[in-house]
Amino acid sequence: MTSRQGFRVELAPTLEQRARLGRHAGLSRVVENFCLEKVKAALEQRMAEKSYGVQEPDLTQVPWSAPALERLWRLEHRARYPWFTEEGLSSRVPKEACRVRAAGFKNFFDFRSGKRKGRKVGFPGWRKRKHGSRFRYDAQTARPHTSRSVHLPMVGKVRTREDMSWLTDRIADGRARVVGSTVCEQAGHWWVSFQLEIDRTDINERRAVSSDAPACGVDVGVKTFATIVDDDGTVTELDAPKPLKAALRKLRRADKAISRKRLGSSNRAKAVTRLARVHLEVAHQRADFLHKTTTMLARSKRAIAVETLNVTGMVANRRLARTISDLGFGEFFRQLRYKAQWYGSSVWAADRWFPSSRLCGACGAINRDLTLADRVWSCGCGLKHDRDVNAARNLLNAMTLEQAAA
Repeated sequence: MTSRQGFRVELAPTLEQRARLGRHAGLSRVVENFCLEKVKAALEQRMAEKSYGVQEPDLTQVPWSAPALERLWRLEHRARYPWFTEEGLSSRVPKEACRVRAAGFKNFFDFRSGKRKGRKVGFPGWRKRKHGSRFRYDAQTARPHTSRSVHLPMVGKVRTREDMSWLTDRIADGRARVVGSTVCEQAGHWWVSFQLEIDRTDINERRAVSSDAPACGVDVGVKTFATIVDDDGTVTELDAPKPLKAALRKLRRADKAISRKRLGSSNRAKAVTRLARVHLEVAHQRADFLHKTTTMLARSKRAIAVETLNVTGMVANRRLARTISDLGFGEFFRQLRYKAQWYGSSVWAADRWFPSSRLCGACGAINRDLTLADRVWSCGCGLKHDRDVNAARNLLNAMTLEQAAA
């Protein structure tokens, strides 16, 4: 059974290859803006035609789809962008840029019609250089060449900073296939992310959770990142590294260094890169903690009960926004779900309004006066509760009752 998975590796390009990667990123940005320009021009033309009384069937068609946008690019790029052919850039990049734009238009209309749920999706805007350097290749046009290099069309064989034997061995015997790839730049470092169709059967069976592993309830919080209560009564507390909080002083210094440099100077560009490297280090520390924690839970617990948090609403609280964003609750739950599928465990999510912290696990009373500052509270039945441990235990009990009833 195959599944979709990503595989990200850092590149070690030469100076010439860096320049080629930068040109392809610029090409992708130009094509995306070209597509947006054509769509907006068609919309303006339709509005003008409607004002003249032109009937709907005779109005100018808007090129919403990727094939329509690609057709316009092929018709006009030789005259408008002759450097595309002269510099020998890959033709796969404009193709994927058109698909990205078409997907953006579709997501916007799906959100407006109610087909797409979640965070608000606005109408696509202009791509700018400050939005980052990235571009895509389709299918297997970009692929691993050896365990230490990748082939990128019109860039060449680029060395990697990590060994890819895990991936190349699976591609060689047919257990994995590259279906697309994205190349991006962060803080002066270049990365390639392969989107794979992969058969993980051997890995999942080898690392599958034991049938006699405990079930647990997990309560996440700001003070203690995760309080884990097993069905045998074991309580484990995990503290997050909070890398953003630790790096605030370094970030302030890097920001001040930028403000002291002249606009457009090379020194200012270097200062911007130094700031970006600090942010990248913070992101890597957070990702490392989340991956290790979710992997540990998925491989050691047969069932995991978690709460359903409104992370977007929590971040709206200006006093907690930075701390909550530093912890990465949303990414924690996302990783836990797909890793549980890999290793044979299950994740049960309580209803958003389930009073896990307020509920007394002994008598069932709800403490409606509990505040966020109360770490310990006493129930009328005489039982004293640690807020986080009580919440994790209540989640575990709720999951057990629901599974027993089913």
